[in-house]
Amino acid sequence: MALLEVRDLRIEYPSRHGTHAAVKSLSFDIQRGEIVGVVGESGAGKSTVGNAVIDLLSPPGRIASGDVYLDGEKISGLSPEAIRRVRGSRIGFIFQDPMTSLNPLFTVEQQLVETILTNLNVSQQEARQRAVDLMEQVGIPEPAIRIKQYPHQFSGGMRQRVVIAIALAGEPDLIIADEPTTALDVSIQDQILNLIRQLCVEKNVGCMLVTHDMGVVSNVTDRVAVMYRGDLVEFGPTAKVLGDPDHAYTRSLISAVPRSDIKLDRFPLVSYIEEAGEMKSLDIKNHWLGQSQDQRQYDGALLQVKNVNLRFVTKDSLFASRRQYIQASKDVSFEIREGETFGLVGESGSGKSTIARVIAGLYPPDDGQVVFEGIDLTALESEKARRPLRRQMQMVFQNPYTSMNPRMKVQDIIAEPIRFHHLTENEQQTKTIVADLLDHVGLGAASGVKYPHEFSGGQRQRISIARALATRPRFLICDEPTSALDVSVQAQILNLLKDLQDELGLTMLFISHDLPVIRQMCDRIGVMKKGELLEVAPTEQLFSAPQHEYSQQLISLMPEFKGLRSAG
Repeated sequence: MALLEVRDLRIEYPSRHGTHAAVKSLSFDIQRGEIVGVVGESGAGKSTVGNAVIDLLSPPGRIASGDVYLDGEKISGLSPEAIRRVRGSRIGFIFQDPMTSLNPLFTVEQQLVETILTNLNVSQQEARQRAVDLMEQVGIPEPAIRIKQYPHQFSGGMRQRVVIAIALAGEPDLIIADEPTTALDVSIQDQILNLIRQLCVEKNVGCMLVTHDMGVVSNVTDRVAVMYRGDLVEFGPTAKVLGDPDHAYTRSLISAVPRSDIKLDRFPLVSYIEEAGEMKSLDIKNHWLGQSQDQRQYDGALLQVKNVNLRFVTKDSLFASRRQYIQASKDVSFEIREGETFGLVGESGSGKSTIARVIAGLYPPDDGQVVFEGIDLTALESEKARRPLRRQMQMVFQNPYTSMNPRMKVQDIIAEPIRFHHLTENEQQTKTIVADLLDHVGLGAASGVKYPHEFSGGQRQRISIARALATRPRFLICDEPTSALDVSVQAQILNLLKDLQDELGLTMLFISHDLPVIRQMCDRIGVMKKGELLEVAPTEQLFSAPQHEYSQQLISLMPEFKGLRSAG
């Protein structure tokens, strides 16, 4: 008997514009001790299936037909009280976005202990000790101290580890992991995946792993299901599906996986498209994006980061001697030349995003300088003085959920920086530019009237990229810009960024934990650990002969994709 069995599942979202079928007649099963990967484009229905299994579909979503069985017992259609007894104790769920699945008003300890006490028959003291142990298992340093902190005091990757700890706290029979390694660097990703694999083997736990990381699928899963626009197009043993796929979409999807062994000029695109809606090609020279007034060459490094130090208070006190700090960056120095893509890699919590926010002016450094085109940004005191430079420096944030106003339509989100900086002559021109940008990030102009919650995580990240491009920046800070994207959309977005760089001389700071993507995108790479910049080297030199021991460790842990390869 299968641990989880899904039979002829159809999931619909009714609206005043009609009924959208997010999942159409889906059937699959998961055995005990087995990891089944679910892959496909953003919007394919992968996360929707996981949410439907534990009755967490967002309204007005509903299961229109079909059944879900856990250990032979039907769990679809249970009462709210009955399904609550299943969640946590029998099915653990690792959500895609850690910030929206953690309560910002409670410490990590309160949230972990509550979960343990709800699902296990243990004392308060035992629950707290188990919470600390779980924090250690998922790779959080100083767990006894960090457990007392709030979610906002953790980096994106560390928040994801907390969510994983909560999912494991009730010792479930089945784990549904929705992009569990999206925000994690390769070292922690390896640790988390080993932990999940160990649970499956030693405790006979089943796992449904929803991911767009084909390297993870290749290395971890026993079987893989490929979804495309709500349909299951292929399902079978991982080696067969990835090595000798039957469906044209699967073959096309695999060909778009970034190469980790060699650097290519362009990412191969997914060519299997049944209907219109793919990203349009962009003639940048004759496009609005190519008409920036500030594309002048600067003699010297466009951006210089000089001895930047920043620390955060982890425990506040009236008395300075009693305050506790965490050093987010220690004497970080590097420079980025005009037209160059500089990459930053390192484990979550290493200070990559902190440096990005210092450069963008969101965090004032304790000391050090950020110099852009010869101007010391840290010395500018007024917003009026910073504004012209802010337009030239834009940021694509790591988390597309929290970087957009949920009450604004997408067309207004993208238009906001255009209106703020008075970049167009009239409102009609603004609307035309917004529609064009939506087309070129693969969403279509019609999607502008929707709100952020109506899009998948990957689609929201495309909106963020369109917004960042709206001011025609010279310098783009990309903080994990493709972490929420499937490989097909990732290839389209990264090719677009490469085109912009080639045609406009766009300069980029590219932060990612995805080493194959870093290899394809960057000219030089800096490696960070615990706030320190350990090594800076040209990309091919770093991948072929890393000098620092930590760099060598990162490269060695990079997941190897064992599947069909396009000649590129």
